[in-house]
Amino acid sequence: MPDNGTVTDARIRASFARQGLMRTLGAALGRIAPGEVEIVLTPKPEISQQHGFVHAGAVSAIADSAAGYAALSLMPQGAGVLTVEFKISLLAPAQGERITARGRVVRQGRTLSFAQTEVFARTGGEERLIASLSATMMAITDRAGIEG
Repeated sequence: MPDNGTVTDARIRASFARQGLMRTLGAALGRIAPGEVEIVLTPKPEISQQHGFVHAGAVSAIADSAAGYAALSLMPQGAGVLTVEFKISLLAPAQGERITARGRVVRQGRTLSFAQTEVFARTGGEERLIASLSATMMAITDRAGIEG
């Protein structure tokens, strides 16, 4: 049974704060709701590729994490989540003032969940779709006592 929004928000934020890669990328959490999580990234030279676009690895990382946290938001306390597989389609160069990954759960199971993330680039108040990710997430029991 999912927990209430306040507990879910705190749980997601605590787990996200432990992710070194998200910190290295400069990513931040946006909107959090049951079954939905948004991760925002501000482009900077340190995460670009040779043409100046945000590197596909950075785009993939925030898309995967948004899907994973969307799945975690529906899991019971004490459960964690691991990505089993994902497929990403890069539809346009990742460039703009802000890159936003919006993950949502499509189907939640006891052990496996299926989630999708759409990634958008924002420039001058307009968003355009730049990537789409489909992922399977697995619920785990964290034996170390750390959720997420």
